[in-house]
Amino acid sequence: MAGIPLLETWRGSGREVAVVGLGKSGVSATLLLRDHGIPTYASDTGTGAAFDAWAATLSAAGATVHVGGHDLERIARAVAVVVAPGVPPDVPALDAARRAGVPIHAEVDIGFLALRGTRCIGITGTNGKTTTTSLLAHVLVAGGLRAETAGNIGRPLCDVARSESPPEWLALELSSFQLHDAPNLRPAIAVLTNLAPNHLDRYPTLEEYYGDKALLFRNADAGSITISNADDPAAEDMVRRVPGRQLRFSVRERADGWFDRSSARLMLGAAPLLARGELPLLGDHNVANALTAALAASAAGCTAADIAAGLRTFKAIPHRVEPVREVNGVLWINDSKSTNVTSTEVAVAAVDRPFVLLLGGRHKGEPYTRLAERLRDRCRAVVAYGEAGPLVLEDLGNTLRVVSAGSFDEVLGTARRLAQPGDAVLLSPACSSYDMFKNYEERGARFRQAVEAF
Repeated sequence: MAGIPLLETWRGSGREVAVVGLGKSGVSATLLLRDHGIPTYASDTGTGAAFDAWAATLSAAGATVHVGGHDLERIARAVAVVVAPGVPPDVPALDAARRAGVPIHAEVDIGFLALRGTRCIGITGTNGKTTTTSLLAHVLVAGGLRAETAGNIGRPLCDVARSESPPEWLALELSSFQLHDAPNLRPAIAVLTNLAPNHLDRYPTLEEYYGDKALLFRNADAGSITISNADDPAAEDMVRRVPGRQLRFSVRERADGWFDRSSARLMLGAAPLLARGELPLLGDHNVANALTAALAASAAGCTAADIAAGLRTFKAIPHRVEPVREVNGVLWINDSKSTNVTSTEVAVAAVDRPFVLLLGGRHKGEPYTRLAERLRDRCRAVVAYGEAGPLVLEDLGNTLRVVSAGSFDEVLGTARRLAQPGDAVLLSPACSSYDMFKNYEERGARFRQAVEAF
């Protein structure tokens, strides 16, 4: 196994590395550490069949595993902590590490160090990360490159690093939480899709959230390439002093990648790339995502023809403004991935007909009053549900028709009664799913299954 200085230091210390949080990322990180002969203690507060299976896998690799809790004293004695992306920053295990002065690294940080010959395109931002990441990987493959997605989108970077035949390029989706603890990350191309308030349930201030996003650029140098949103003042302010080459995309004005509304074409500089009608995705936000992917793929060496071919053949990602089915003249749209107000604003702008909006879940700290003006003209009604339901009613009930509902079945039944032929029903909750579901995927799958059964 080739030497990696940080991992060699950990191994040479004779002390354990503590992995906090299992799941795919924690398991992959633990296996990578064991590949390098590093004593590893992996723990998670979760219990059940999945955790037992992960524990068995890691125990077989020589790790010490603890499910159902953490040994805080053992974590405090570790040479370092590696944290899985789903672990909140204020949990006792991480607090114990910080109080003991133990350095904390995200799984993505050690995964990046262990990569062999793979170049990364790091993608962050408040909204559009997953679609842009998937679009980019698809376009890179269309351009003849061996490329995959990884990071927050699903496959842990440590798993990629452990593979026998890693790809040439990775489209790497990065959350603010991952970036917070990734001091070694240095993508060849860094992408900032946009910035808006989010995760205010986990960040004390907006400035701290934006500060973690800015860490994508902490290791940028003269050879770096940065792609940013010319339509977003906060994003432009963030990248203004980042060294290296800067590329910008816009759906409002001429830029390196831009949308020419007069001819309804996506453009790369002065050259037409693709007619808008050939991009099989709804909404201006997806035009922006496509332009972002096009700029990144071009910087990676793809031709305009290959980029256009990739964009034409891309299919909508589940749970992201995903048309599910039209029933009795009503189009049902699954946008379960919209877990913040800004993302719901984007989804609303993509719907070109009257609609019923399904809004609710676990509140994330943003007021829903921001939606009132955007909903006034075309929103037939809002169905408010979940823990945030009373707040939705309080914020929007004076300006819009808001109907409260209890169970998710009641939510769907209420929407079905309210919608008229020619309308849409849009599940775009502006909240997390954790009050009623395991994650946004389960929420979206439940919506899709119900619609398909109508």
